[in-house]
Amino acid sequence: MAILSPAYDNKITRKYSARTIEHKMENKTALQEELGWVAEPKQPVICISTGMTDILGGPLMETVMEGMLELPVSIVIRGRGSKKYGEFFLELAKKHSHRVAIVPDDEEHLRTMLAGSDIAMFFSEPDPTDIENALRYGTIPVSLPDELLANYNPVQESGNAFVYEHANTWLCFGSLVRALETFKFPYDWRTIQKNAIESMDRKTATNEKE
Repeated sequence: MAILSPAYDNKITRKYSARTIEHKMENKTALQEELGWVAEPKQPVICISTGMTDILGGPLMETVMEGMLELPVSIVIRGRGSKKYGEFFLELAKKHSHRVAIVPDDEEHLRTMLAGSDIAMFFSEPDPTDIENALRYGTIPVSLPDELLANYNPVQESGNAFVYEHANTWLCFGSLVRALETFKFPYDWRTIQKNAIESMDRKTATNEKE
């Protein structure tokens, strides 16, 4: 698969880059409308862009999901993975259709999901491609550690993710809550989004020189 980039993506509602990160919001409201939700920019949209299996962290996801559903968030899930979790998500989407949705497993829907989401949840050691795609679209990972990720430091305004050290329900949920608390401050959130996109721009530039 080619490197994805919202600056050149013809499938999303509005192209954007680190310098025009405010345009990402148009993709969010377009995604909300497409899914039949109220177009609400202040409602955090969380995506699970990997699909789900036991290896991808299904057991942790199930325990964290209970808490996620108590939060004022919407959840978009990529329709791939094992039958067990497919049925689990279908039941969630049926019960919470106003804020839980499953999208088809193809590249176009992956791109619109990433462009329209604020946060990407990872429940196991992440695949580098999945992390890179999230970062390139300014969709902030809540994830176990990865060499591409730097935990957000509000004092230094540095970092591109909210990292939890171990596959533990409380650590994962705590990092998500920290992300959502930061999301309430638009300037700080845009800073993290810019950090995310710029970290991938630097990686691309380095690879092109080599």
